[in-house]
Amino acid sequence: MPVPLPQPMTWRKSSRSGGGENCVEVGCAHGTRAIRDTKLGETSPVLHVTDRAFTAFLRHLLR
Repeated sequence: MPVPLPQPMTWRKSSRSGGGENCVEVGCAHGTRAIRDTKLGETSPVLHVTDRAFTAFLRHLLR
């Protein structure tokens, strides 16, 4: 069963998307980050993580 998204959720498209079809969006609301597939939009499955987990993920990518 899908988990409802916190409202309001503000979505931002990745700056690294480059116009291709491999795009993701990150949404932020109330200490939660949500990640979804841009091309699927509202119908995309959403991965929910805490702000802390998302920050750790980004730090790992930037090594």
